Amino acid sequence: MPSADIKYFSVLKVVVLSIAFGAIILGSVAKQPPQNNGTANTHDLSAAVLSSSINVHSSPVIVQQGARNDVSRPLAWLRPRDEGAHANVEVPSRAPATDSGEEELQIRSEEQSSAPALTPKPPPLMTAGAAVEQKSQGKQLAARVVASFDGLGFGFDGPQGTANLRNPSDNTLAVGPDHVVQIVNTRMAVFSKKGKRFNTTGRILYGPVVTRAVFAGFGGQCETRNNGDAVVRYDQLAGRWLIVMPIFGRAPIRPDQPRVPASGESVAVSPSGRPNQPGPPVQLVPLPQANPSDPNRAAPATSGQGPYSMCYAVSVNSDPLGQYYRYEFLRPFLPDYPRPAIWPDGYYNPTSTSDDIIQKHACVAERSKMLKGLPATEQCFVIDGVNFLNNADIDGRGLPPAGAPNIMMAAGGAQLKNVLEDDRVFFWKFHVDWKTPANTKITGPFPITVAPYQYLCGGQLTNCVPQPGTDRRLDAQGDKIMARLVYRKVRGKECIVAVHSVNTAAGGGGVRWYEFRLDKNRDPQLYQQGTFAPDNFYRWMASPAMDRQGNIGIGYSFGGTPNFPGQRFAARLANDPLGRLTLQETILVDGEGVQNVMRWEDYTQTAMDPCDDCTIWYVGDYIKKGANNYSSRIGAFQMPGCGSSR
Repeated sequence: MPSADIKYFSVLKVVVLSIAFGAIILGSVAKQPPQNNGTANTHDLSAAVLSSSINVHSSPVIVQQGARNDVSRPLAWLRPRDEGAHANVEVPSRAPATDSGEEELQIRSEEQSSAPALTPKPPPLMTAGAAVEQKSQGKQLAARVVASFDGLGFGFDGPQGTANLRNPSDNTLAVGPDHVVQIVNTRMAVFSKKGKRFNTTGRILYGPVVTRAVFAGFGGQCETRNNGDAVVRYDQLAGRWLIVMPIFGRAPIRPDQPRVPASGESVAVSPSGRPNQPGPPVQLVPLPQANPSDPNRAAPATSGQGPYSMCYAVSVNSDPLGQYYRYEFLRPFLPDYPRPAIWPDGYYNPTSTSDDIIQKHACVAERSKMLKGLPATEQCFVIDGVNFLNNADIDGRGLPPAGAPNIMMAAGGAQLKNVLEDDRVFFWKFHVDWKTPANTKITGPFPITVAPYQYLCGGQLTNCVPQPGTDRRLDAQGDKIMARLVYRKVRGKECIVAVHSVNTAAGGGGVRWYEFRLDKNRDPQLYQQGTFAPDNFYRWMASPAMDRQGNIGIGYSFGGTPNFPGQRFAARLANDPLGRLTLQETILVDGEGVQNVMRWEDYTQTAMDPCDDCTIWYVGDYIKKGANNYSSRIGAFQMPGCGSSR
């Protein structure tokens, strides 16, 4: 998760597009002298970016063998090691390992203070940006809420007790045929979903438990450390669950650990951390101590220069409480803010590499072998000078052509350089070759001109959204495209949907959304765009989805005095006027109180229901009356004419 305010905190984790794209290495792009050296403003950069995008080359890829892998016993049976068992490591500029080996980013005390820092007033919104604002609510009937229940958070009580959750929540959600799985930072839970197996939705079946429970008995970093930023996905193409957990702490030094590469270097292979992974499948089991009493209590840490890790668990079938194949891939870089995406040829998983340099690590794991429980590898690129990346994540069963590259996207601007506005979105093409890694390549960046936009409140980790009765404002993460970057094939058309948070002409916050369509060269072309800003309040930290009919639904946080922060949902039908969310806004949950710290969620998430490919699930936070921490609300929505009653 992003770690600290660029002005007020000691740790900065912002990965942004550099102003001088032509003068840096961008993943697969070798250094190219810009044809236009002008850097006076963002528009002067267009020629430089375009010139570096035309002459693209493939950078050598880093191939990482699985550090370890095995197959778990059923999830409901797994027991972790003793809560105090963890490797002693140093985590530079981050919080040391906490109780049960938990790790998160170190935040200075100012972030928890009730006295907020001032947020600079944004410049006037560009006319062209204001022109795409939707300044009124949709007129059509709102999307129907078919499920709504509380997930992990304040007051949550499940079979394994009550979890003491940390802030921010890092909400992720996945939905299968019979279950809903939620991960909130360092905890996970499994709920029933009405259908063939259960007669009700939202019954707590398992949890809360530490996320590393799925790696119990696996050994190594994945078992001994519980880390935040874990993500869950349901691979609808295979009927499997995917759980990804990064390890922010370094392991002990080992002779075969991956060295730190630079962009443009030859391929590197990282050895397995555990022999013969994944081994037989392993079942999830109940935990003797599912939830330490204080997950924020720091445990000792010592210096270390060993590797980081990325942990993957892939279920054997569609039962999230069943068996899992487990994998550990060693990483030479800090694997922060992972955003895994499902694509036919791999599990794509970009991360940020550092708190203080402009760099990303774009990786892909060998999905076909992981689904079979076979030894697998992970291939990675180092990409310098790029904002937070998202890889296209498939909704539905419509597949791209065999061998089609995955699309990655990032917003423009550069918060580190105080470039807080742009009129472009950038994309890359990521093609993986598992047989001959030397043929794996990323091409880009390529600019797509869009309506001008400004980062909401100047970007990430700023005091942004006002709350009633307090000076404490909430962060908006306005510098980045949010999860998920949705791919959907509808009636032969290949669509990509993206969202981010922007300043509005009325002085609030709006959801900027785009639908791109792939042309014959598989390049995304802007099809429609809009900024949902029907009033002067704040709508931010959104997540989109597209159902099987091409309808777009977007969930997001809503707030701004006099409104307490809560969650809402807006949508459009496929044939409605372009650039507008035509369905009336739906209230998933109204907030009832204020949050007394600045960090808010870091992200929300949508998920498509695999049973009807129409129901859009969504999760986000709100504050209950009198609560001292957040609760999460899970909801499911259906558009008119798509899906059936539940």
